[in-house]
Formats: sequence, C-alpha cells, structure tokens
Amino acid sequence: MKKHFLEQSIIFYSVSKWLIISTFIGITIGFVVTFFVNILQYAEDSRALLGFKYYYLLPFALVLAVWLSKTFAPSAKGHGTEKVIEAVHKRNGKIDIMVIPVKLIATVLTIFAGGSAGKEGPAAQIGAGVASFMSDLLKFSEENRKKIVICGISAGFAAVFGTPISGAIFGVEVLIVGIIMYDVLLPSFIAGFAAFTTARFLGLDYTYFDMRFSQAIPLEIGLIAQVVLAGIFFGIIADFFITFLKSSEKSIQSIKINPYLKAFLGGSLLVGLSFYFGDRYFGLGLETVNNSFFSDTNISSEIPWYAFILKTLFTSVTLGAGGSGGVLTPIFFVGATSGNLFGTLVGDHIAFFSAIGFVSVLAGATNAPIAAIIMAVELFGLEIAPYAAVSVVITFLITGHRSVFPSQILKMQKSELLDIKMGEDIDHADINVREKDKERFRSLKKRLRDKNKITHRRR
Repeated sequence: MKKHFLEQSIIFYSVSKWLIISTFIGITIGFVVTFFVNILQYAEDSRALLGFKYYYLLPFALVLAVWLSKTFAPSAKGHGTEKVIEAVHKRNGKIDIMVIPVKLIATVLTIFAGGSAGKEGPAAQIGAGVASFMSDLLKFSEENRKKIVICGISAGFAAVFGTPISGAIFGVEVLIVGIIMYDVLLPSFIAGFAAFTTARFLGLDYTYFDMRFSQAIPLEIGLIAQVVLAGIFFGIIADFFITFLKSSEKSIQSIKINPYLKAFLGGSLLVGLSFYFGDRYFGLGLETVNNSFFSDTNISSEIPWYAFILKTLFTSVTLGAGGSGGVLTPIFFVGATSGNLFGTLVGDHIAFFSAIGFVSVLAGATNAPIAAIIMAVELFGLEIAPYAAVSVVITFLITGHRSVFPSQILKMQKSELLDIKMGEDIDHADINVREKDKERFRSLKKRLRDKNKITHRRR
C-alpha cells in the first residue's frame, strides 16, 4: 500500500509540475507567435502601398535574408522545422537565442517580397527558440530542456495552424518516424492548447472549412476505390515534392558563386517565370488553396493542372537560394492543387479530393499520419475522417522512407520486405531489400525471362 501511495504521489507531482511549466511555455509562445503572424499579415497588407508588383523586390529580399542569417544566426537559414528536429536530436534542444529575431525578420522579408515559403516552420522554430531560452534561464537539466523544446515546437504549430490537437501531435510525431514520444505528450498538448487559446484571445483569426461532406457524398464502394487510388497518387506527389526539393537544394549549393549573387539570381529567375505563369505561386498562396475547396468547375478550372509542379519549383528556388520560411504551407498548396487535379480527372468531388490531398501530402512529405488525420477533422469536419484516414495512411506508406525533414530518426520499416538499420536519421538510413527476398525476386525475374523466351520462339 505504501509503495502504491508513493508511486501515485510522485506521478501526481510530475503531472502537476509539467502542467504548470507547459502552460507557462504555451502562453509565452502564444504571444510571440501572434506577434510574428500579425507582423507577417501587416507586411502582406502593405504590398498595396507599393507602386509596382511586390515580387519585383524578391531578389533584394533574398539577398537581405542571406545576409541576416549568415551574420547573426546561420541556423535560421532555410525551413525552420528541420533545424529544430536537428537541435532536439543532436544538441538536446539547445537553440541559439538569435534565431528568434533573425528567423522572424528574414521570414517576413521573404514572404513579403513573394518568396514561396510558409509560416508554420518559422513559428515552430521561434517557439522552440523561446522554450530553449526559458529552460536555460530557469536552469533546467538537458533532459528537461529537450522536453520543454518539444513543447515549444507543439505550441508553435498549434498557434499558427489554429488546430491545437493536430498541432500538438505534429510537434511530437514529426521527430521520430514510427514512434510517438508519450512522455512528452501531456506537456505538448497543454502547451499547444495554451498557445492556441492565447493566440485566439489576442485576436488571431483562423480559417476552417467545415464542408459537411456527408450531405453531398454518399458512402459507396466506388468512392472508396477512388480514395485508395488518390492515396497512391498523393504518395507519388509527396515523393516528387521531397525529391525535387532535395535535388534543387543540392544543385543550387553546387553552384560556386557568391551567395549574395546566387540569392539575387534565384529571385530574378522567379520574377522572370512570373511573366509566363502568373503570380499565384509567390508567397503563401492561400487564395489558390481556398479556391481548390470549391466543387464549382468555374472556380476549380482557374487552377492549372500543373499548379503543384510550379509551386514545388518556386519553393525549391526560394529556399535553395537562401530565403527563409517553412515548407508546410507549400505542402498544403501542393496537396490541395494536386487533389483538385485528381478530383477533376475522376469525377465531380473536386473539393472533397482537394481536402483529402491537403492532409495526405502533408502526411507523406513529413511522415506524420496521425496529426494529418486529426487535422482533417479539425479543418474540414468529422464527416471526412474515414476517407482521410484511408488516403493518409496509403500516402504515408507509398512515399517510402523519405521526408522533407532529413533529420527525422527512422524507427519503423514501411514494408516487411526491406532490411533497415533503425535509429539513423532518415537521410543516412541504410535501406536494402532483405537477402532472402532478393533471391525470391531474382528467381521470379528469371522465370519471367524464360517464359518470354518460350513465347518469343513460338511466335
């Protein structure tokens, strides 16, 4: 009895401690993220004051973003979530305090001038930076600092997404592929909800799309088959996005010229492309995302079938040339517009497949299927959940062992036919076909070849 009472007392103390700490962390990050989003919104609204197209400033903004990160905080370069994952796994959550102002200013500059990047990654990095600073200020141990920084990631995502449950889950799920860290689940939820509530209290507005799918779309075998096909399609799209982003970054890095000149040329290339393809691929692109959620063909037909390809290109050049921002908003754009294409090809449910694509490509590109399913419910309503779950999980598997966040630790194999060394980051994981299955494939290949030879002789 004494042992039982002692155990429960210790657990009660631990829960109470993390309730207080994570609430304080969440409220603080809610204030900071609201400040960041409001500045970004003000910057976007002020574009109208310019006497010319705002994206003509992009080459100069990229040069300035490169200078800021190189001079004050090199880890603020690129998309923020990857740097935070790296800090958690390799530095016990230690983040340079200068990341907070540099990331904020560089991201605002990049998006204001039309750089194709998102606000979610920077919000997570800013939240994690605030959490790291607070843990150092309060003299927490390295183990506790790591937990607090994970809370900061969840709080940053929850505050900027406007989805407290999926935002909190995403902050935990995105760290390790195949494992959710249950020891930080409670503090992450509390921090995420506190940050979201604080942001709402301060007047931050969010967009939700409760489209009541059950009233327009019946539960039928044909539609379920289409959803399965959609999951495969979105897996291919997610793989394309990851591969193109990574290849472009390597290609741009391999160009041996001054980084400021490289940034200027990258911005100039995107400005040049706008003369042929328009300006919908600059900035956050939320108007195009919103338009994809209409089944009205007059609206959906305005979105080119190749929109997801161009958004991938614009994002890759923006980040590869030195711009600052996240990849999640571009992923939403790619998912929604590729869903719009799929819906147009298979039938009348265009908005439905745009919503499915929105969360499925997120799951595939980031290896966060649970957060993606919950986000579908929070953004689009409960009726979409069964369809979203099927597509999300298929997309997650079809994408394979790849991610837009190469520092994710791999702790699962997506096929029993593969031999994978667990515990490595996803970019360096050793992935091979199992030896016994290699022999099976060779034997099958030989039988097919022999069969083809026999058929050829008969002819």
